[in-house]
Amino acid sequence: MAFDPLRDEALPPGTRGLVIGGGFPEVYAPELSANEALRGAVAELARSGAPVAAECAGLLYLARSLDGKPMCGVLDADARMSERLTLGYRDAVALHDSPVAAAGTRMRGHEFHRTVIEPGAGPSPAWGMRLPERRAEGFVRGGVHASYLHTHWAAVPEAARRFVGSCGP
Repeated sequence: MAFDPLRDEALPPGTRGLVIGGGFPEVYAPELSANEALRGAVAELARSGAPVAAECAGLLYLARSLDGKPMCGVLDADARMSERLTLGYRDAVALHDSPVAAAGTRMRGHEFHRTVIEPGAGPSPAWGMRLPERRAEGFVRGGVHASYLHTHWAAVPEAARRFVGSCGP
């Protein structure tokens, strides 16, 4: 079931999992930040251990802040706009088990963003990627899988099955 993070003050009744896709949250950061009730509901769902999958804009929404404006605070990380564009296709390997992928699962996706995220202490990265240099990216903590990587679950149908299965009966 869909909801509008700019206007809805609660998650739909019975929500047992959440997928937050990409977009341009920096355009709506003041409105997203002002919706304290929904930010709290998202944080509570994540704290309950329910599966939460977030890509790019979703990653930023789950952070503690975006350009100094409070976000959901699910991740011990702060995000900010940057002059640098990160763009490209990526081959990634899941580094830890999550609601999206078992450790070792290979996925292909792309990154497209002008933000950077500064993690706090102790995050487990979601993906390992090989670019000109190797790097780890994203977050896995409890039921949360958050990353800049935009993936296409149809390419790895097990990702959707795994996520839905982790939502419980």
